[in-house]
Amino acid sequence: MQAVSSQLFSARPPAAAKPQTYDLIVTGTGVQDLVSFSNRSDLEVRAQLELIGGLAIRADQAGLEALEQFCQSHQGVKVFEDAPVEIIRPIEEEISPLLDTGAPTIRADELWAQGITGKGVTVAVIDTGIAPHPDIRDRIIGFHDLVNGRSEPYDDQGHGTHVAGTVAGDGKMSDGVFKGAAPEASLVGVKVLDGSGRGKFSDIIRGIQWAVENKDRLGIRAMNLSLGGRASKSYKDDPVAQAITAAAGAGIVPCVAAGNSGPGSRTIGTPAHALDALTVGADDDRATRDISDDRVANFSSRGPTPVDGLTKPDVIAPGVNITAADNRSNGYRTLSGTSMATPMTAGVVALLVQAHPEARVQDIKTALMDTARPLDSGGNANQQGSGLIDAVEAHRRLMTAPEPQ
Repeated sequence: MQAVSSQLFSARPPAAAKPQTYDLIVTGTGVQDLVSFSNRSDLEVRAQLELIGGLAIRADQAGLEALEQFCQSHQGVKVFEDAPVEIIRPIEEEISPLLDTGAPTIRADELWAQGITGKGVTVAVIDTGIAPHPDIRDRIIGFHDLVNGRSEPYDDQGHGTHVAGTVAGDGKMSDGVFKGAAPEASLVGVKVLDGSGRGKFSDIIRGIQWAVENKDRLGIRAMNLSLGGRASKSYKDDPVAQAITAAAGAGIVPCVAAGNSGPGSRTIGTPAHALDALTVGADDDRATRDISDDRVANFSSRGPTPVDGLTKPDVIAPGVNITAADNRSNGYRTLSGTSMATPMTAGVVALLVQAHPEARVQDIKTALMDTARPLDSGGNANQQGSGLIDAVEAHRRLMTAPEPQ
């Protein structure tokens, strides 16, 4: 039984206390037996998490005691707190730059000149939603709202819209100045976080699950998760990390923000600590295309991962003073954070998939890491990963890679 289980099962509120409820994720062999077992008022199955073979449940104190009995007769079952998760809070910049240097810094514009723009490839933005901003409106081909159940694209927080514009904005409202990394890619919005930018682990898992279930219908080959929570257990046991692994196995490249908790070490959260995540830190390009003056952004989370000691992030991408779509208007806003670096990378993934549709998830991740450019002042691999992504060199690497068997 998972350690979190014993902590929860030993909890006993004072007799006069208000009844307490617990949101939990249950996984493991025999977990489906809990569906019939939970046909009681004190234990509610909130969602099926088929992607990881689990359930999201809510229990009061009596239900918690019943769950303890269930676990005693089902030794393969693991119980986890359905912990809070939120957007990687960006830093709002007061002054918008006159020129966009993000895409040129990673050489995405050189692939555009070759006709590689992300066309025909879909990126799922798992976030606060996507507003139909003119830069992206015509290429939002799907929307799924796990918070309020609405059918039309919207974003009541703004984070997801900025992320989507960084992936695939075409710069229509800026005369082409502020483009995303893949300006002709398609987008799918999966709203898993509320208007304050908050949700739970089970919401993220359900969002990933929906993207996997609809990947063939919508052409989803990459997903962006600029969100996170505290990594308190090994990625091998973490339910959200398990969902990342499942998505990668289904053929979707999971691009995940490292977090904005730097510059200290071991500040990578979940799901960024997942082995199969393409974990992205933030580069400060100093508003120039020349990378000789670049540095890892001070806020960018560093590895190793806190529980498993994995080297993370995997790569870095521009994440300082990134200007993209504003959900509140037809204009733009300028933000900094690994939340911005990650969609830069997801956009490059879309470019690579367009040029190499047969490439597997690991092929793309390896190409990006093997061709990344280490920064002279970037420190070690737990600060900058393999270095700053290079869209052109990753494309060349995939051109010379052996055919998938």
